[in-house]
Amino acid sequence: MAVAPELWIDGRPAGVEDLGRQALFNYGALTSFRVEGGGVRGLDRHLGRLNRSAVELFGEAVAEDRLRDQMRTALAGRDEAWLRVSLFSNELSLRQPDWIGAPQVMISVSAPPSPLPHGVRLQSQAYAREAPHLKHVATMGLLRARRMARLAGFDDALFTDAEGRISEGSLWNVGFIEGETVVWPEARMLDGVAQALIREALERAGSPQRTEVVRLSDLPRFDGAFLCNSATPAAEIAAVDDHVFTGATDAVQQIGALWRSQPRQKI
Repeated sequence: MAVAPELWIDGRPAGVEDLGRQALFNYGALTSFRVEGGGVRGLDRHLGRLNRSAVELFGEAVAEDRLRDQMRTALAGRDEAWLRVSLFSNELSLRQPDWIGAPQVMISVSAPPSPLPHGVRLQSQAYAREAPHLKHVATMGLLRARRMARLAGFDDALFTDAEGRISEGSLWNVGFIEGETVVWPEARMLDGVAQALIREALERAGSPQRTEVVRLSDLPRFDGAFLCNSATPAAEIAAVDDHVFTGATDAVQQIGALWRSQPRQKI
């Protein structure tokens, strides 16, 4: 049986009254990551993105010291965990959508999820998340897309936009392998932290990479593809629709190793 995560709001255990608002009102931003040995790869990027979202959605950032203090409180000395840090406001509502102020902070602490498996098969779907540059709490579209893919016999969904450009997956970014080069798709999407860390590591290693428009019709020219997020640094993609990749297992494993080479930052 799955164990319910611990929930904290503004540095204290969440009560029933605290959670009622979350059950009824779906507006906010979040980030999530694995804590390993008391540290987090790309923590500065997670917190920076979270505060940019806070300014856009609520008009005011949250002090980084406040975020770090609350994360340490929620962890209670644990060195291994999965944290989800969410921003919301009890003041902002359908009748008062113009409220401006620092949002409240909700932190979920749970066991780290298992990485997504290698060899995933994807169904392409024409879909774009609302405000795709934000990691926000409006997840119905993502879950519906993933559900449709699973019911159709695939593992997950790969999104294409209105212009036919490949953008991102349901819960992850995507990259393609062409020879020794990593090709990132150019489209509106979430700038994932795992993707950013891999970009940095590739640049530091002097490995070739580029960003360009990628369409489904371009897939045959790639040797392989991979997905990446904070739970799954790099998982090989076996197929998209009826196109089967010839394989780039070694390259994907190297990408995973580059991600793991990034230092863990203390909370």
